[in-house]
Amino acid sequence: MRKQTLFMPFSYLVLHSLVLGAWSLVPNTVVLDKTRLVDAKVRLPFDETVRKTLVSLTAQADEWLSQGPWSVANKTITPPGGDIHDYASQAPYYWASNTSDGCPWINRDGVHNPDADKYTDHNDRGKMFQSSYILSLAWYYTGQAKYATHAGTILRTWFITPSTRMNPNLNHAQIVPCANTGRSIGIIDFSQQYTSVLDAAAILASSAPGWSSSDAAAFQQWNVDFLDWLETSQFGKDESAATNNHGTFAIMQSAGIALFTGDRDLAASKATTMKSRISTYISANGSQQLELTRTRSFHYSTFDLVAYTRMAAIAQKVGVDLWAYQGSQGQSIHQAVNFILPAATGAQDWPYPDLDFTPFSAKDVVHASADAGNSKAKAAVDKIPVPPGGDLWPLRPASEQLDALNS
Repeated sequence: MRKQTLFMPFSYLVLHSLVLGAWSLVPNTVVLDKTRLVDAKVRLPFDETVRKTLVSLTAQADEWLSQGPWSVANKTITPPGGDIHDYASQAPYYWASNTSDGCPWINRDGVHNPDADKYTDHNDRGKMFQSSYILSLAWYYTGQAKYATHAGTILRTWFITPSTRMNPNLNHAQIVPCANTGRSIGIIDFSQQYTSVLDAAAILASSAPGWSSSDAAAFQQWNVDFLDWLETSQFGKDESAATNNHGTFAIMQSAGIALFTGDRDLAASKATTMKSRISTYISANGSQQLELTRTRSFHYSTFDLVAYTRMAAIAQKVGVDLWAYQGSQGQSIHQAVNFILPAATGAQDWPYPDLDFTPFSAKDVVHASADAGNSKAKAAVDKIPVPPGGDLWPLRPASEQLDALNS
């Protein structure tokens, strides 16, 4: 009688080993779907699309290796109140008037004032956001310690180290000279992308070198304090009540931080609140009227959708389905995505004002809608131009703003 072999096929053994290895390092992410991260990691040796995407991802990560870390303590302009650890930025669309003292400053919507860049916190914050995210993902997929170590240094410098850390508030964001020392809408400086930093920290917390348990605990506490400021300060309350993209992003940010810090009830409450925004601020045809009034109307339409689609990802983790939600007239996130598809794919011209039309900026939100079951988005996604940094969706399935943002 022939003996049964005690050995499984080699390909099965390899796959089995990959699966076990991937599931041993599952990051507790906020927006990114951890099961999809594991799936992409398992498929990496066999899937050409995933492998090509990793080339683009690591190319970006390699560029970040020689940059940073950044700190609010590096700025040369002392913020109002005198504490160098307070984040400070200047409103990017405001310009001095033609008077002896430049007052009052005048809003020129969509036109960036280069003088705003003198407050270095704003641009440094953007570099900190993007670098920590890309470097953390590069470590997760390659296992190369250099990526995680540098990402850890970047986050530790900005949020934890006493001499360089940022205070957990945005009291002095988007200052308008002659008018104020900060505004509630300055919260957009963080809310537009901060949940990516939370995901970066979650990835590092899955046993990455250069990010200790004490680092993770300190970062967690920073977010507890920041969330408390967002929820109790007048700035935080005003921003969450804003009717345009500012409110969408503020609610999404608080939901993400709540989930990250373990307050699932608050995260679920924020997700439920988003249903009323879908009903109120997305029209039956999918247009977002408040974003169409802007001088960069396509940009802001896709920008607001970044907040909606990221919120949908957060909501899924606390049992709220925003993708399936429809208002009484059929308003939905999918419908808002469908509204931008003709222009994003080049099938039609965008019929509204836009100072710098960039169709590739819609790529991620269309990916998200397609993955959530929208057949129109699925048919359109490959017709949208690829962003300059490549299409990272196969390894980073979460919506990001892909064009320049000066809000």
